[in-house]
Amino acid sequence: MRRRGHGFVPLTRKAIDYTHFETLFDYVRKAKPEFVLNAAGYTGRPNVDACEQAQADTLAGNTLFPQTVAHACLAAGTPWGHVSSGCIYSGAKVATNGTTRIEKDLSNPEFKSLATTNPVAIHGYTETDEPNFTFRHPPCSFYSGTKALAEEAIAGIGQSYIWRLRIPFDELDNPRNYLTKIQRYARVYDNVNSISHRGDFVHTCLDLWDRRAPFGAYNITNPGFVTTRQVVEMIERILKPNRSFAFWQNDEEFYRVAAKTPRSNCVLDVSKLLSTGVKLRPVTQTLEHSLHHWKPELSSTLNPRQ
Repeated sequence: MRRRGHGFVPLTRKAIDYTHFETLFDYVRKAKPEFVLNAAGYTGRPNVDACEQAQADTLAGNTLFPQTVAHACLAAGTPWGHVSSGCIYSGAKVATNGTTRIEKDLSNPEFKSLATTNPVAIHGYTETDEPNFTFRHPPCSFYSGTKALAEEAIAGIGQSYIWRLRIPFDELDNPRNYLTKIQRYARVYDNVNSISHRGDFVHTCLDLWDRRAPFGAYNITNPGFVTTRQVVEMIERILKPNRSFAFWQNDEEFYRVAAKTPRSNCVLDVSKLLSTGVKLRPVTQTLEHSLHHWKPELSSTLNPRQ
């Protein structure tokens, strides 16, 4: 923010309990910020399975709190941005023989083959497509259900952006980093996804505000998509880790052994974002750059949970 000439206040609950409308509204009214950014949420640790056991906290953090921010900013006349998730979708659009269909099972061998041999046939969901990995369109994870519900709750309230992040990664070895997770999983879940470089995501959110782009929802993923096997091949080629990678045999084995709740795997379209003039690196180029500049932690352990 400071590089852009903006001051900022990283508000914490130790300073004020911003989960209460009156407290937050009073703060925003008196502080008169140019813009409010909500990056808070409940994702569960080590993954979204934990949200199934903490549903009250997940609902409060992912649905109720954004609604509080929306109404406080509306009352104060302050524009704001909300970090949402692209994990409210499942699948991708497949264009073949002059027709387009929805394929929800991206682990389907036929689809994965098409994604590798003819990627131009694969299209992502746009911001006008109804989310299909939600409480309204089950099955879904509780996490994804609450993120989709938040978008419903805040849509059209005041001047706001909804920024959809997916599977964040960068060059910094961290338990929340997609590239770290893949390297530490005992076995890897192979699928097809759009993903977001964390730094690119942040810059893009701020670029939209600096450009005064139209308010509304934006998919913010690095253009394109990747299969998990492609990412593993990059890791092996660039980092040359002292291990081999094994994959779950199929969805049945993965959900029986490693996961407790359904996972979102999807491809998102970023045409609306790019039409604003914002620049974003292609996903394969960005992954390779992150791996070439990888900053490993001193220690790591294999983790069977994904």
